[in-house]
Amino acid sequence: MLHVAVVGSGPSGCYTAQSLVQADPEVLVDVLDRLPCPYGLVRYGVAPDHEKIKSLQNNLRSVLEHERVRFLGGVPVGPGGIPASRLRELYHAVVYCVGASTDRHLGIPGEDLPGSWSATQFVAWYSAHPDAADDDGFVRDARSAVVIGVGNVAVDVTRMLARGAAELSTTDIPQAALGALAASRVTNIHMVGRRGPSQARFTTKELRELSGLPDTEVSVDPAELALDPAYADPSALPTARRRNVEVLRGWAAEASAPGAGSAARTASRSIALRFFLRPVELLADKGRVGAVRFERTVCDEDGGVTGTGRYEEIEAQLVLRSVGYRGLPLEGLPFDATRGTVPHLAGRVLRESAVGPGEYVAGWIKRGPTGVIGTNRPDAKETATSLLEDAPVLLRKDVPGDPLAALRAAGVEPVTWTGWQAIERAEAALGASLGRSVVKLADWESLLAAARTAAP
Repeated sequence: MLHVAVVGSGPSGCYTAQSLVQADPEVLVDVLDRLPCPYGLVRYGVAPDHEKIKSLQNNLRSVLEHERVRFLGGVPVGPGGIPASRLRELYHAVVYCVGASTDRHLGIPGEDLPGSWSATQFVAWYSAHPDAADDDGFVRDARSAVVIGVGNVAVDVTRMLARGAAELSTTDIPQAALGALAASRVTNIHMVGRRGPSQARFTTKELRELSGLPDTEVSVDPAELALDPAYADPSALPTARRRNVEVLRGWAAEASAPGAGSAARTASRSIALRFFLRPVELLADKGRVGAVRFERTVCDEDGGVTGTGRYEEIEAQLVLRSVGYRGLPLEGLPFDATRGTVPHLAGRVLRESAVGPGEYVAGWIKRGPTGVIGTNRPDAKETATSLLEDAPVLLRKDVPGDPLAALRAAGVEPVTWTGWQAIERAEAALGASLGRSVVKLADWESLLAAARTAAP
């Protein structure tokens, strides 16, 4: 039997495991994850109110419950955990599906002021990631928020800031985050992009959700839309971007309609979508962020933007940057620092332009942080195909009969599938005790304690 370790239990890891066991009945797969819970960004990155997308966990569950797939959570690989070199000794092949685990920075003065966070940190907090900040410091004392970026994550965090407690209480959001958002005094939210609406990265479905938020006014400045050369005639744009422009044009028209001003004043919260503004500095007020200074930009001949030397300040006690993700180097693997990925050939790790059978990548660490969840399927299949083509060479390697014994001998006690099921039961019980449905456990101690209640 070919025994493969897949590092990472998010969509790319699960789809890789699925491709392997479906293609070859002589393959066993251990799916390892640093966290005690599976599903990666489907559990810890999808907003709580997006229950349809979160239901993809059911598809990933079917993979991890396959008779030749084994989930081993709580197994860090690399510094502080199982060395990558040791993992390669225990398995015929290792596939790294670890995603892009850090966010990009703005690189401007004031970015490190209290009240300035990455959207990644905010998402981790309301998604109950056990590494997340364990307090309500995101929204405490904030009245106005600025979200820098115009992708789907930016839309998500904007929507979560404007959501009412009654709507969120039916989701699996952790109790502490629910309480903090319920007490939030944030009423004004600006989502700001340095380029125009035709270049925004959000999907139309996500964008439209903003206008459906109760007691919330959404506004767009027609003058900023008009700065985009594609605004007047968006017909030449790709379909998704054309629809975005059409939605924004509709909102701008509604805002200028007779009576719109009085209707807007009755809303408790406002969301303003701003374009052609580049952040240049976060300004301090009493030791924390108090405003963001932006420079007006215009389109240039190369399809980018240039500064105009005209500036504007937007008040904000909370700033969330959402300008992209980036992969980090992995112990023992080559790394392309420019792209934030591991060099590869059809998923095979490349060392000095040469393939060494036994090491593979899939997902964002392979291609960069692009695409949607479904993009991981063909990506994972390509890597699985390469691995199985290498199987005759890989099978010449001697490996232990069961790597689990070796992991335990190294002091690692993995959370198995029964442990994960115990966590699920504990989260259901917590929700019932709070008069809610399932409520996520938000810290390492609670997760591991719940896992230990599983039957041996």
